[in-house]
Amino acid sequence: MQGLAPVLSAGTQWEIIGRIALAAVLGGIIGLEREYRGYPAGVRTMALVCMGSALFSDNTGLFGGDPSRVAAQVVSGIGFIGAGLIVREGGSVHGITTAATIWATAAVGMAIGAQVYIVAVFATLFAVVLLELRVVTKNIRPANRENGGDPDDVRGQEER
Repeated sequence: MQGLAPVLSAGTQWEIIGRIALAAVLGGIIGLEREYRGYPAGVRTMALVCMGSALFSDNTGLFGGDPSRVAAQVVSGIGFIGAGLIVREGGSVHGITTAATIWATAAVGMAIGAQVYIVAVFATLFAVVLLELRVVTKNIRPANRENGGDPDDVRGQEER
């Protein structure tokens, strides 16, 4: 029947399971930082996003799909999830880093689905290092943030 996935050997299926497991582990590693810091979207979320992205990317060829279209849809779907995390409260915005982390985690999963394992491992390490930079950057205040103001609020700056 046309449109159905071909019957895969047990060996091929175990290879796919191995990729999914790797994606879950790498996504979980990224999620550990979010979990440890008490932010939303921790270990389980990141593991699932990474695993799902890997599975979508890996299985595209099985159904005769266009990998670039599937990748675009994964990115769009992750963007939708990320948008739901971003919240504006008064003069501040929360959730941008978590949304970006989900986006990067999906990219790691897509790399695994494309069998680019070394890149996926290093992207995971880079993501964790960048997230840990918060310890260094949290005390840096932008020059235009006076008295706790919103650095993105440019209203009235012409008057100064």
